[in-house]
Parts: sequence; C-alpha cells; structure tokens
Amino acid sequence: AEWIVMLDDWTDGVGRSPQTIFEDLKKGGMGGMGGGGKSKLLGGDPGDVIYPYYLINGRIPDAPTTFAAKPGQRIRIRFINAGADTAFRVALAGHTMTVTHTDGFPVVPTEVDALLLGMGERYDVIVTAGDGVFPLVALAEGKNALARALLTTGAGAAPEPGFQPTELNGRIGTVDMFTSTPEAGLGISGAGVNLSAQLTGGMMGYDWGINGRAFPGTEPLSISQGQRATLTLTNRTMMWHPMHMHGHTFQMLDTRGGLGARKDSTIVLPMRTVTVAFVADNPGIWMMHCHNAYHQEAGMMTSLDYTA
Repeated sequence: AEWIVMLDDWTDGVGRSPQTIFEDLKKGGMGGMGGGGKSKLLGGDPGDVIYPYYLINGRIPDAPTTFAAKPGQRIRIRFINAGADTAFRVALAGHTMTVTHTDGFPVVPTEVDALLLGMGERYDVIVTAGDGVFPLVALAEGKNALARALLTTGAGAAPEPGFQPTELNGRIGTVDMFTSTPEAGLGISGAGVNLSAQLTGGMMGYDWGINGRAFPGTEPLSISQGQRATLTLTNRTMMWHPMHMHGHTFQMLDTRGGLGARKDSTIVLPMRTVTVAFVADNPGIWMMHCHNAYHQEAGMMTSLDYTA
C-alpha cells in the first residue's frame, strides 16, 4: 500500500494573508508572529510565523484524514513538506519507520522513530502496520502545535487531537544519517569547479540574501556544461535555511568528503556549513533559493547560469 502525506502550514482565508504577514515581517522583524519557540534540531529559532493551522492532506487535527490498511501490511509512506515556514517532525505512533528514499532517490535503508523535514524536502519510508488505530503526528517543530492523520487497521479509538507519540523523541532521522545507494549516487570524487554561496541577512531588517545581496541583485553562480562542481553553503545568519536547487540534484558530502544522501533540498543550520556535489548536465538558467517562502521573497535567491 502507498500513503502520500502532504504536510502544510495554513493561514490564507483563516488568518492574515501571506502578503500581510510578509509586509509585517519587513516592517519589524518578527511582526508579532514569531511566538518565541526554540528547536535544538534547527539550531534555535524554528521560524518566523505561527500559523492558525497545520495540516496533513488538507485536514486539521480535529478532523483528520484516515488511511485504512490491514495488520501486517507493508506501507510506503511518502512525506512531502509543502509548508512555507515550518519544519515538521513526523512519527507514526507504535511504529518504527525505515527510510528508503530522500527527495526521490534511494538510500541505504535506515530505521528511525521520527523524521525531520524542512520545507521542500521529501522522504519515503516503509512501515509494517500494527493492529488498531494509530495517529500519524507531524509536530510543527519548535512551534508548540501539530498536524495529524490516522492509520486504521482494526478496532480502536483515536487518542485526543493533541496526542504526541513517544516516537517523536526517539531516533530522529536527519539528513546526515542517510547515504545514497551506490547506483543512485552521483559518484563524484573530485570537482573541476568550486562554488560558494553565503547565506546572509537577519530578522531585524528582514533583508535575507546570498553573498550579501538580495535577488534580483545577486551575482549568479556560473557553470559550464559537463563540469563537476562542489557547492559550499555557509550560513552566516542565526536562522536555519532549507536550500533548494532547481534543475539538478546533488550529493551531500560529509566533512571528510564522504558521500551522503542524494537530494535537491537540504537544511543549513545557523552558523554552519554544508557542502554538496553535482554534475552540470542540464543547461539553462536555474534558480537556487531558500525554501522558506518569506526568506525567498525577501531576497534569499540567486541563479545557476550555464556559460559557454
């Protein structure tokens, strides 16, 4: 069985519009929306906006969507974080999850209790269904709220909407724990070009940028057809950023240059550096940006341009 789980934060039509929120953020930093939460997983501040609702497949926790299966059935759950400003920590009560794919690419199967997804990230997991009614809980990381759905395989009643399974505080899967399978990896051991993107700006002026400049005034990253490249993302801010590259996928590199997961979006924690490798095999002009919609709108975006 396959269960697609879309995670989202929602305000339009029920709270202030996204445009109003953005204007308030530009005027005064937090704009009264922050909430002051903290997250160790995200290196401190979890986000800029507290939302009226956090959703799974468009439903609030009081009226959750239900997925029906049989006890013992193997289920592939495909998580997608479609939120604008919210990382989600997800867990299925009473179950462990085996991570099989990151952003669509196979990884060495890895067992976790919970999984952290930044905006734009996708993960596939396999679970073996128990017997009963089990909440699938997506904690809005650091925001003291959650979304939920239900897995139903037999008799039983769902716990109250605010229930948080113990798995949320067990083995939490983060990107550094996963390694692509050999056949899915890019196999880059050396690079012909080294690119650099410093993530800059701050909350006070809400002036997010790349290499000190806001889009469209950013300096494009240049690449030539067929080149193998490393890209070093250095976060010079006190906020985490989920960075996404269009038109390409990249391989995560650890501090020793070892190959990690293959992805197109990855979290860069405050004052930390992430290095990825990719192949220039798709000519064009491609955006690279923070997948926090408000940071992107404020200027944390540039382009990867192919040159002759």
